[in-house]
Amino acid sequence: MPYITMKRRNELNKIIELMEEKGVKADGDLNYILFAYCKLCIPASYNNYKNFCGELHQAATEIERRILAPYEDNKILENGDI
Repeated sequence: MPYITMKRRNELNKIIELMEEKGVKADGDLNYILFAYCKLCIPASYNNYKNFCGELHQAATEIERRILAPYEDNKILENGDI
């Protein structure tokens, strides 16, 4: 996970809070936002698109590692393993 300074994190948290306020969901909204951001803000080059995709992949990996895996472990404890 890219650990950024608290100052920068506070700035970016305002965007996250606005997304929550606007009801952005991970059921198409987030996909649209990320695609539109890429199309509008990422300068066209293979390397830039590759880096952007890498950022998305690493975010997904971090979600799996830090949020999904502990959730699954808890559910195993609650309901038993397969």
